[in-house]
Amino acid sequence: MSTVETRGVRLRYAVAGEGEPVVFVNDAGFGAWLWSHLQPALVGPYRTVVWDLRGTGESDTPGGPYALETLLEDLGAVISAIDERRVHLVGAGLGGVIALEYAREHDHVASLTVLGTAEGDAVDADALASLTAPADDPDALRESLEAAFAPGVLEAHPEEIDRIVEWRARDDADPDGWAAQRAAWLGADLPDRYEITTPALVVSGAEDRIVDPTATARLAEELPRGEHLPLEGGHLFPVSESQVVADELLAWLDERTD
Repeated sequence: MSTVETRGVRLRYAVAGEGEPVVFVNDAGFGAWLWSHLQPALVGPYRTVVWDLRGTGESDTPGGPYALETLLEDLGAVISAIDERRVHLVGAGLGGVIALEYAREHDHVASLTVLGTAEGDAVDADALASLTAPADDPDALRESLEAAFAPGVLEAHPEEIDRIVEWRARDDADPDGWAAQRAAWLGADLPDRYEITTPALVVSGAEDRIVDPTATARLAEELPRGEHLPLEGGHLFPVSESQVVADELLAWLDERTD
């Protein structure tokens, strides 16, 4: 584990593998466990970077709400710390918005993959807030996942859900961090999306109750080089449909790697 400091805030990140770097950007509130099913599939051909947004896991939690511009600076600090001039970005939810805006402002992003992402006005604020639960209450952590997965997933995979609950208790943001990150997402606007000319794979979950999947599809249509990939699953389809997502992501990256 490594850390980088920006404007007095310490951010935790971890690097694994070789090759062109793939930087993962977390969804609101969730810790780096979110990538536990995807990151290992990329290690080897790619150098992977996972990090905790401010307010999450082992990164500092300054007072909120957070501005999208601040989270963009944080991503820039992590990319500078790994000393790479060409990166691929993979972001989920809020992380997808951060990745999109970063690519609009920087020309060293080789490709974008955004998962379950849309602007703040396409996010169900109540459903998003329902994902928050106390770290010391396993039952509440488990119940709060109902809105994150498609119906029936929790009942069909109890052992995996138990593992996720343990990860959440250790890695997720505390209530203040959740609220600060939610504010950044709900206030996010992408008025200049036509300026984002980076190749972008935009993936939606058909049963996403946090982000309207039609808004995710519309985002792909409005990006100059966007491609839409609809998949089964709820908002956390990168977890429930991880094998499919990993296969699609590897194929996408391989076509855009020097």
